[in-house]
Amino acid sequence: MYTALLHTHKAVVILFLIIYLAKTVLLFVNKETLAKFTKIAKIPEMIISFLFFGTGVGMWFMMAEPAKMLFLIKVGAVLISIPLAVIGFKKDKENKALAVLAMVLIIAAYGLAEMSRRSVAKQDLAGITDPTAQGYEAVEHGKEVYSKYCVSCHGADGALGVSGAKNLQLTQLSTAESIDIITNGKNAMAPYKKVLSEADIKAVAAYTATLKK
Repeated sequence: MYTALLHTHKAVVILFLIIYLAKTVLLFVNKETLAKFTKIAKIPEMIISFLFFGTGVGMWFMMAEPAKMLFLIKVGAVLISIPLAVIGFKKDKENKALAVLAMVLIIAAYGLAEMSRRSVAKQDLAGITDPTAQGYEAVEHGKEVYSKYCVSCHGADGALGVSGAKNLQLTQLSTAESIDIITNGKNAMAPYKKVLSEADIKAVAAYTATLKK
């Protein structure tokens, strides 16, 4: 459900971007065409706005707590852009500065959407993290990494399932498939290849295998 909302929401933001980019360009090059385009795009814009808020509300309720603030900022940027765009593109009071500002806010919203999916802050890991060191335990190390990076979406027992996280107790993924998804990400899950070492990722995959029921 969350993944479907995410893809719809992302598509809606892109459509917002395309429409306002077209309107901004036309505002500078051909105002008559802008008036025609605005008339044609009126109903699609209303539908896109409805989908934006509908999918946004749905995602917010299913989202992990750390991501909610960034998401609200993104939604806020779009909310501010809409009245600015209305004023900026109004036929009798066209304001290029406001139109451009609305465009910038929508681009920022798209950027924040990508940032919220891909950005993961590095955290310090304690214990023995080198797989070649004496006393290294892959599952124990994986448990520590999991507690720092994965628990907010998957939960301590793997079954929390917020922000589109799969239930790790029921997963049928092999260890190799788990390693690939942790490394490269999938759907709402961010890629961890630039955050975790290969050993860290293998350790997480080993630990999550112990959560299966």
